[in-house]
Amino acid sequence: MSACVHTRPKHPHQPHSPPPAPHRRFRIAGADLSASIAVFLIALPLSLGIALATGAPLQAGLVAAAVGGLVAGRLGGSPLQVSGPAAGLTVVTADLIHRYGWRTTCAITVLAGLCQLGLGCLRVARSALAVSPAVVHGMLAGIGVTIAIAQLHVVLGGTPQSEVIDNILGLPAQLADLHPAAVSMSALTLVLLLAWPRLPGRPGRLLRKVPAALVAVTGATVTASLAGLVLPKVDLPSWGSHALAGLPEGPVLGLAAAVFTTTLVCSVQSLLGAVAVDKMVAARPGPKPRAGRSDLDRELLGQGAANIASGALGGLPVAGVAVRSSANVQSGAVSRNSTMLHGVFVVVAALLMVPVLDLIPLASLAALVMAVGIQMVSLHHIRTVTRHREVLVYAVTTLGVVFLGVLEGVALGVAVAVAVAMHRLTRTRITHEEKGGVHHVHVCGQLTFLAVPRLSRALHLVPQGAHAVVELDGSFMDHAAYESLQDWRSSHTAQGGTTELTGCRTGIRTSERPASAECHCRPWTPWRNHQCAMPSGGQVGRDGSSGDGMSGHRVPDETGLSGESGAPGGVGGGGEGDGAGAGTGPFPATYGPGTRPVTSGPGSGPTSGSDTGSASDSGSGSRSEPGSVSGSGAGSGTVSGSDQGSRSGTGTGTGIRVGVGTGSAGGPDTRTSTGALTGTGTSAAHSFGGHELARGISAFQRNTAPLVRDELARLAREGQRPSQLFLTCADSRLVTSMITSSGPGDLFVVRNVGNLVPPPGEEWGDDSVGAAIEYAVDVLKVRSITVCGHSGCGAMQALLNSAPGDGQTPLGRWLRHGQPSLKRMADDSRPWARLAGRPAADAVEQLCLTNVVQQLEHLRTHDSVARARADGGLELHGMYFHVGEAQAYLLGGTVGHEVFQHVPGTEELPSLA
Repeated sequence: MSACVHTRPKHPHQPHSPPPAPHRRFRIAGADLSASIAVFLIALPLSLGIALATGAPLQAGLVAAAVGGLVAGRLGGSPLQVSGPAAGLTVVTADLIHRYGWRTTCAITVLAGLCQLGLGCLRVARSALAVSPAVVHGMLAGIGVTIAIAQLHVVLGGTPQSEVIDNILGLPAQLADLHPAAVSMSALTLVLLLAWPRLPGRPGRLLRKVPAALVAVTGATVTASLAGLVLPKVDLPSWGSHALAGLPEGPVLGLAAAVFTTTLVCSVQSLLGAVAVDKMVAARPGPKPRAGRSDLDRELLGQGAANIASGALGGLPVAGVAVRSSANVQSGAVSRNSTMLHGVFVVVAALLMVPVLDLIPLASLAALVMAVGIQMVSLHHIRTVTRHREVLVYAVTTLGVVFLGVLEGVALGVAVAVAVAMHRLTRTRITHEEKGGVHHVHVCGQLTFLAVPRLSRALHLVPQGAHAVVELDGSFMDHAAYESLQDWRSSHTAQGGTTELTGCRTGIRTSERPASAECHCRPWTPWRNHQCAMPSGGQVGRDGSSGDGMSGHRVPDETGLSGESGAPGGVGGGGEGDGAGAGTGPFPATYGPGTRPVTSGPGSGPTSGSDTGSASDSGSGSRSEPGSVSGSGAGSGTVSGSDQGSRSGTGTGTGIRVGVGTGSAGGPDTRTSTGALTGTGTSAAHSFGGHELARGISAFQRNTAPLVRDELARLAREGQRPSQLFLTCADSRLVTSMITSSGPGDLFVVRNVGNLVPPPGEEWGDDSVGAAIEYAVDVLKVRSITVCGHSGCGAMQALLNSAPGDGQTPLGRWLRHGQPSLKRMADDSRPWARLAGRPAADAVEQLCLTNVVQQLEHLRTHDSVARARADGGLELHGMYFHVGEAQAYLLGGTVGHEVFQHVPGTEELPSLA
């Protein structure tokens, strides 16, 4: 019998077809379950309160909450966004109910949902984000003001009117006729709502997990029931009498405007909410949703389906809700199951908890909704629009929504936003002035066809044959302005004049300005790698060194390259042949082709040699320079030869030099210089450093300062309020603002050798790091501290090579704080910190990773850090930056299992926990 027995499979499938997928059981993550409960506890009182504020049946709020959770939660494109009756729709819905009645309002909701389905099929969701944020924030602020004013009447025990002006005018009479029971329950609700999130200490942190809205309404309900207060309460009629949608009745234009308004507000609020949820998910520690970022077109389809279902079932309009979505994300939800479960809980509550809900005082719900309306007028949004000079758009939109209506206010805000944008586009300042015979034409702003007449007028003020400098200070130039500028330049140069164009990325090269004079370096290019420096009197070759054949100074660009192929030869092709004297040369230890380091040191006796450096491409870039220098220490002599570049002397001496050099204009240039050539290595280094520092500062003042001046002025007024303390090594290769994409005021940076955090009381007289930590946590109130190590750390190398008696110098004493990292790495009982996906390259990298973990432990022992972490207001992060790969890694996992996760360049970031 054969050992290979052919058996028939139990579940045969057709050939050439994939096998059937295994049956999957429906599972709900524990995080989704807890998040759904938290969202439900917030949604229940808010849904009733919003229904009360609109004048709709109270069941309509529960219907909208259930449909938003089940339908929008299942079909929407933002898995963690929670939909339901939104405060931003309160004014719109209240106006529709007042004009057309409840059944027609439900029909309008259905039609708005159909419009959202059509927009989703057309895939225009992204275009809704083109609305100016100032308009959106102004709309929400106007709606918030309207809600707060209307609900204030209910809080005082009265009944609100349909118009804002009527509510404002009726406030004095309402204040004169207060209802003590309603006012007391409203006050109790507000006190609990404001005080609950601020409960201190560890018990407070546990109690704060219960939503403040639920605590406030529950507290007022229990108090009113125990005290036997007589005041209006929730009255949920039986579901058998619940009114469903009917056929729309009213003028066609009015109904069309109502559908458009509802569609606009629902869509914009939901799409902006989805984007905000993505940001909250990316920033939170812990697991990320499996679905990734939101699909805005699908979100629009899901919101449309939810509005159709809600309107048909007699519910309020549905949109994404910021408060519930924020609670969902912060509670740790990982999928859309949390949103759907919250909808199920609302259905259960609406069917089984009617007797309990009927005990809630209406004044308590009104106070809750009034607080929500006040919070919609966000001070953060006001500061943002002020910083971007869009206060006018914000104010006009807010006032328009309050006094005219939502649609009218939004339309007015959009019109003002367009007008402001056109004004900025056309407001180009063009000035002309003469300084020392040079005519400067300064263009500040965007250069479009609208500014061409003024540009032409300013350019024609430059006389024929004069030198003109055109400074372009803007980011845009259209074709008409470009042609006008080019035509004038051609005409001016043809008449014997010269021109120079300056500014940020002008993109224009004049014939009078050599190509090499343009800066092609990025803002973060190191000084020594800049190829565009041109000291006074020097000639510049493309990608070559700069210098002057007579002054003896040279900028060490380390390339030794000559001009472009076919271009006039630049200077800087030759090496250095100078020699004797005392001092240290200014050049670094790394050299490109065609150069060699300057010989330095005390010289005595004759020194002679030959140095030949060859250039790349074409042009005159090679040199042979025989010569001799005689003398002891400081002496005199003669140096002669053919010098195809610039020379830097080290030492002290006097002499006569004859050199022949070729400048960027081409052709031999024979110069004879008789005089003193004096200098020391130290002074040369100082001159080099000062020149590079001054050039860098000049570039900042010219290019960067105009762009950041407003932001820095704001920071100067408001003071620093960084959100992060970034503690890293003093290594010059770590540019913290570059690797974190941060700007002024974002990071409070502490740098030291080895990114060490000494434990409290162990800094031996130097408490600088501890003081910085205390100041950042207790005074600046930072929310996060990051300890960042890096590859090739010199401090870690020194630790590995240290001997027992190496702690006698300041550096040795400081590195003692790294000894615990060495011990941790040598401890076999602890798992090594590692990079995800690959082992450490060597012992130095292993120690760098271990040191980050160890310094985080030191950081936790500081009193200020411990207190802030106990209050839940501070997070600690570890980071590793690989310099050679330009790759960042963030520390993830739990204590005892430290893995640095790779940070990709995509939208999904790893956990920061």
